[in-house]
Amino acid sequence: MAFLSRWLCIVGLVVMTSSSAFSQDSTSGDGPRLSDVSADEDPYLWLEGVEDERALDWVRARNGEAQAELVDDAFAELESELLAILDSDARIPSVSKRGDWYYNFWRDKEHPRGIWRRTTLEEYRKESPDWEILLDLDAVSEAEGENWVWSGASGLKPNYDRWLISLSRGGADATVTREFDLPSRSFVADGFQREEAKGSISWIDLDHVYVATDFGPGSMTDSGYPRVVKRWTRGTPMADADVIYEGTMDDMRVGAYHDDSPGFEREFVYRALAFYNDELYWINDSGELVQVDVPNSANKDVVRQYLMLELREPWEVEGTTYAAGSLLATNFDAFMQGGRKFDVLFEPTERTSLAGYSATKDHFILNVMEDVKNRLYVVTATSSGWRREPLVGAPDFGTVSAGAVDSDESNAYWMTVTDYLTPTSLFYGEIGEQPEKLKSLPAFFDAEGLAISQHFATSADGTQVPYFMVAREDVELNGDNPTLLYGYGGFEISLTPSYSASVGRAWLLQGGVYVVANIRGGGEYGPRWHQAALKANRLRAYEDFAAVGQDLIKRGVTTSERLGIQGGSNGGLLVGNMVTRYPDLFAAAVCQVPLLDMKRYHRLLAGASWMAEYGDPDDAEQWEFIQTYSPYQMVRADKEYPTVFFTTSTRDDRVHPGHARKMMARMFNQGHSVLYYENIEGGHGGAANNQQRAYMSALAFRFLQQQLMGEK
Repeated sequence: MAFLSRWLCIVGLVVMTSSSAFSQDSTSGDGPRLSDVSADEDPYLWLEGVEDERALDWVRARNGEAQAELVDDAFAELESELLAILDSDARIPSVSKRGDWYYNFWRDKEHPRGIWRRTTLEEYRKESPDWEILLDLDAVSEAEGENWVWSGASGLKPNYDRWLISLSRGGADATVTREFDLPSRSFVADGFQREEAKGSISWIDLDHVYVATDFGPGSMTDSGYPRVVKRWTRGTPMADADVIYEGTMDDMRVGAYHDDSPGFEREFVYRALAFYNDELYWINDSGELVQVDVPNSANKDVVRQYLMLELREPWEVEGTTYAAGSLLATNFDAFMQGGRKFDVLFEPTERTSLAGYSATKDHFILNVMEDVKNRLYVVTATSSGWRREPLVGAPDFGTVSAGAVDSDESNAYWMTVTDYLTPTSLFYGEIGEQPEKLKSLPAFFDAEGLAISQHFATSADGTQVPYFMVAREDVELNGDNPTLLYGYGGFEISLTPSYSASVGRAWLLQGGVYVVANIRGGGEYGPRWHQAALKANRLRAYEDFAAVGQDLIKRGVTTSERLGIQGGSNGGLLVGNMVTRYPDLFAAAVCQVPLLDMKRYHRLLAGASWMAEYGDPDDAEQWEFIQTYSPYQMVRADKEYPTVFFTTSTRDDRVHPGHARKMMARMFNQGHSVLYYENIEGGHGGAANNQQRAYMSALAFRFLQQQLMGEK
């Protein structure tokens, strides 16, 4: 169940007749609420009409203005280069082992929507593997007249002849699921099919699945996710499927899954009340749901004989207190019978946290972060307790991660190594042996003369906030360097160094300095780092980000006139707050798929699911602190702000495009310097294919070049 608590990313289309995917108001309730506003109170409320023609006319006009400003010869060259990178055959094809085969989904110039394919390990080791194409999504899209975007595939053990394939229109979170017969390379006409909605479907066996989806009125939560999960038998109507569990309207979502680990087959139901607040139920042999009696805040996972718990709060059990951020292991069967003996596989320190773990057949690989640097360890159960030792062959530098190739069958693992300047490399290893490098990205930009450094800024309350800086080795600290500061700061998501060809090509090679801030709200130091910026403490994240900007100026890296910021989603809320709270600190801001109207965020699309992070605006006491970080309410006509470029997607069915639309309209009509571009497709990621990704990325970097490098 650890996957559920990380499901947020880890926090669409909508050519659909159902109103549920783009409901303007996603919550229910009786009586007036603080978030009820009229057109007099909010003159831009009409822009929340996602596909309203008046709103789309406004969008097209704003898009034209942005294109007139940003699309020039330099833009065209940059877009072409970014697209070439995205379409390059030299990229590493990520694979998942299922049975004897290694599966991959791939997009390139010839396959803009993508192909699903497979190969063998022997072939995969080659520079140019021989791939067997299983499904051509471009052909399916053309035949059906749809812009399908791949959303994943789940195969049925042990033969993997049947798959459940999920697709979305234009990149939305809402998907359709179809059963696919691999031997015939075709969809099963009378197979399991789930109509378009936010939800899931997963295998139990050939003739049964668990399905959680939109079953009709009242079956979805206020957050827009499934409230009901059923056990569906092949050949029967989905409406007649047996209800396994029903949550409440206030829940975030519910679901069920079958654990098919050989010898440890079990059934589970999960109920997510909010992010990092969920319940796990074991379906026993009698069909009864028995709750796994552990804290809701803990990440829960059952791995063969073990119950694994990642604690997010201290937990006292039979006189022993286990620290927040610890990883505990115990025997699942013994625990369900009342046993409470735990082994501590990891305990955090002031500078370390658990970034994750992965189970192989006989071991667990722990990924430990120390001051935002990864260290990999192997822990093994022995007759005398758990043994811990470094993973053989793991490098001492860069962002490193490792995961099992096939946890049921072997101790093989994949390992990736990267940083801001080092092209990502993929290794294949067996625990206890030196791993072999299988693949490596080419250098998409010339990093010679560039260097990565880590620094710490002092926030308003004295907290030391780490940040990474990428710049020329001989960078002059004269305050004259165009600098881009990036951040996120939410949902316990960590920002670790990774290779970005677009940043390298569009910013670093143009003489820019690139900075990533590891502010509170993220997960760089585990749960405590996240919890330090929740709800009433949200301003700490913004104080941290401001402290990094101020430190860059103090160190002579840049000045306010040469400093720009960028962030998306929760990072867009960060950018909105930096613009409105610290307008003198930056000259330019890129605000992507953002939350901005925090008075109504919980009533727009999936917003209700984030109240554990931000608070409930309809609670008067909570609105008192929420309004201090609601940029839409804070922007003023009599203040000067940095130039802002807002981007979003019409098809984003997670963060409502109304946030960016309304903020743009208000700032524009107040006379501020703003630009706006809304992609018609793309979902929450902002783009549905490589062409759109290149275009959106080129717009953002061209804006930053113009504003901070004087390239107009």
